[in-house]
Amino acid sequence: MRHVQGRARRAGAVLAAVLTWAGLLAGAAGCTSDGAGIDQMLGKGPAPEDVIRVTPDDGTKGARPDDGLLVRVLSGRLESVKVVKSQDAEESPVPGHITEDGLRWEPDDPGLALAARYTVDAVALDGHGRRSARHTTFTTYVPDKRFIGYVTPEHRSTVGTGMIVSLEFNREIEHRAAVERAVRVTAEPAVEIRPHWFGRSRLDFRPRHYWKPGTRVTVALRLRDLEGAPGVYGLQDKTFSFTVGRHQVSLVDAVRHTMQVRRDGELLATVPITAGAPKMTTYNGKMVVTEMLELTRMNGATVGFRKKDGKGEYDIPDVPHAMRLTDSGTFLHGNYWADSDIFGHTNVSHGCVGLRDVKGGGSETPAGWFFDRSLIGDVVEVVRSNDKKVAPDNGLGGWNMGWKEWKAGSAVK
Repeated sequence: MRHVQGRARRAGAVLAAVLTWAGLLAGAAGCTSDGAGIDQMLGKGPAPEDVIRVTPDDGTKGARPDDGLLVRVLSGRLESVKVVKSQDAEESPVPGHITEDGLRWEPDDPGLALAARYTVDAVALDGHGRRSARHTTFTTYVPDKRFIGYVTPEHRSTVGTGMIVSLEFNREIEHRAAVERAVRVTAEPAVEIRPHWFGRSRLDFRPRHYWKPGTRVTVALRLRDLEGAPGVYGLQDKTFSFTVGRHQVSLVDAVRHTMQVRRDGELLATVPITAGAPKMTTYNGKMVVTEMLELTRMNGATVGFRKKDGKGEYDIPDVPHAMRLTDSGTFLHGNYWADSDIFGHTNVSHGCVGLRDVKGGGSETPAGWFFDRSLIGDVVEVVRSNDKKVAPDNGLGGWNMGWKEWKAGSAVK
């Protein structure tokens, strides 16, 4: 009988202990809505995602640039935050800072890059000194449409003092002021440089006067992820540079049939030329050499000079020493097919400026001599031709605009 009673007392004690423990658990559960009290009694901290909140959420796809990036804690403090951006197969850290109260980490640049993958690694301490760590990833929106700017002149080139920096965009730009701000052209030694838009797809920069010889010009394009038009984003984050060589300006007189070549103010030579015939005159004004070709083919049909059968009025496969002056087809070039006595006496061309040359191009001819002493960016000015002044956007004709008019072409007001 004593044995049975002893077992009963032991069973009752066990049951009482179980009930007491269950009551404690129930009481603990009643103190919180998320069960954290149980974890605390068991020595467990809250889940990392409850301590460290990251925006955009982990696993987000297609985050937009203005969604923003933020790491925060509701209590305690952030101990460290590391954010890495992977874009174009290159990884780079995202600069940022933890606020003084330790509750937030914010990037120095609030915008998100497009077509990128972000990884966030954060460590925080809660109010009980417990450490939590969280790793998240998300990707950003990949645009369907991109724009780029083709830059003139070429990177690391040496050019004449008349060179104008020109950007030709592959898409029309609607947010011109934003794009203009993202392009920076600087010079050493410093000089004022101003932009001018020609339509919605071309942006040129130049100083008030020709560049000084020896100037180094830098063009920085910060167009990456910039919205140039609705849904159209920039692709470039590049820097170009070029050096300005000696100063050379050549003056073509269509009445005298001559070209005076001056370098650094001194007359090098007076060269006999032939300009545009009376019905096919040469543009007046300042033009800049934008292309130099030892030999090139010239077909009149490509610039509107056609016979009744549609073929070009001329088709010369090997024009020597050709230097482009306008986009519309004005060249200064060697001429071997005309009688030598026309140079310096008669205008017979289809609008170009011709210099005497030989087939294949000769270095000792007037055309060869001038070609060897020219640079892309040199200025050729035509005067006294029975034609209008070349349009400022026909080639690099911006020198034909006054400084006030040029500055008025900026989109930034």
